[in-house]
Amino acid sequence: MARCTAPKEGHRSASAAANCPACRGRYGGGFSSYSYASSPSPSYSPPSYSPPVSRGSGRSGGGSSRSTKPRWSGAGSSQLYTPEEVRALTPIRETVEKRAILPDLRQIFLCHAWDDRKGVAKELYDLLVARNVSVWFSENDIGLGEPFLRAIDRGLAKSRIGIVLVTPELLKRLPAAGVADKELSVLLARDQLVPVVHNTTYDDLREVSPLLASRNGLETAEMPMTDVAAKLAELVTL
Repeated sequence: MARCTAPKEGHRSASAAANCPACRGRYGGGFSSYSYASSPSPSYSPPSYSPPVSRGSGRSGGGSSRSTKPRWSGAGSSQLYTPEEVRALTPIRETVEKRAILPDLRQIFLCHAWDDRKGVAKELYDLLVARNVSVWFSENDIGLGEPFLRAIDRGLAKSRIGIVLVTPELLKRLPAAGVADKELSVLLARDQLVPVVHNTTYDDLREVSPLLASRNGLETAEMPMTDVAAKLAELVTL
């Protein structure tokens, strides 16, 4: 049986094809545009790549528009929420409802840095009280010299939920106060704590307390403090 010479010599010309003992009759003395000796190169398309979506410095909004109302929002409320805010606050609302049967509880425990007690913490306290929210507040309820963690624990025990006012002053105090990740994880596991980030970012908080930074909350960079207070009041009102 005649063997084709194309793999060794190719059929690059009419004479080469005509001289092949296996192919000369097939080509009839002509020349094919297909060359056996040079195989077509496989085509290659580089994989597509989509860069990760940046969420910015905040966590609660995540770039989503505020167009949602949670189930606990009153019919006459003008407050709108992002889906991330609703997801973050829903477990807290469930804690509010479960703890409603316990007597003599404040609605909110306000955790803050000592340096903020006459500034932004007092501002938030006044806004909440103006909305008829009962607040456990250091100026009225914390014992002088009481350790920070013990104050959080005692305040939460006497309140339905707690809010942590995260400010630059709090970030300075957290390491010195000795709130370890293990201890903070217990408090966060109760679904009682809502971070309220003011004049700082979640990135800064993450450097000090990764566990607290993992919990979405509310940020004054995304809404005025009056709206933060309004949403907290809705959250704890039954």
